[in-house]
Amino acid sequence: MRIIAGNYRGRNLKSLKGDNTRPTTDKVKEAMFNMIGPYFDGGKVLDLFSGSGALAIEAVSRGIDLAYCVDRNYAANKVIQENIAITKEPTKFCLFKMDAKQALKKFSNNKEKFDLVFLDPPYAKQQLEEQIQQLESYHMIKEDGFVICETDKSVHLPEEIGSLIQFRHQTYGITALTIYKMK
Repeated sequence: MRIIAGNYRGRNLKSLKGDNTRPTTDKVKEAMFNMIGPYFDGGKVLDLFSGSGALAIEAVSRGIDLAYCVDRNYAANKVIQENIAITKEPTKFCLFKMDAKQALKKFSNNKEKFDLVFLDPPYAKQQLEEQIQQLESYHMIKEDGFVICETDKSVHLPEEIGSLIQFRHQTYGITALTIYKMK
């Protein structure tokens, strides 16, 4: 697993051992960023199920100013810290060890707004519609922001969730990307 483009291009990232996580493949990551960017002029990203931190790190590499990485798993947080260290710019990242529900509550209380939100939870524990509704009801997505969902290809998300509409949907092998944008 590596950083594909931007300031950190070509740097290798660590991933978690075992079958509990499935890192986003380079092919899917490259396609995802080509759909939403591919480069950014500042902004904030929320990676709600960060795993290795690869999506947040890729976003910062491509110009995002600040990334919030959230994962409740201790081993994942350790790998995220190691991967952030690879960037040599740790001040561009904030790491939180908590579950998604706690994180959404925390960020809503702080009135945080995000340009990009990555939702890539474990396939068996997905509550994407509910989480997107929370993001929308807490007004956490900027007017021109994106919510990017990575799911199993068998998962079908609605065309609209609140004031978010499906911008793109693509399938890559067993993985599907569904991208929402504010109306």
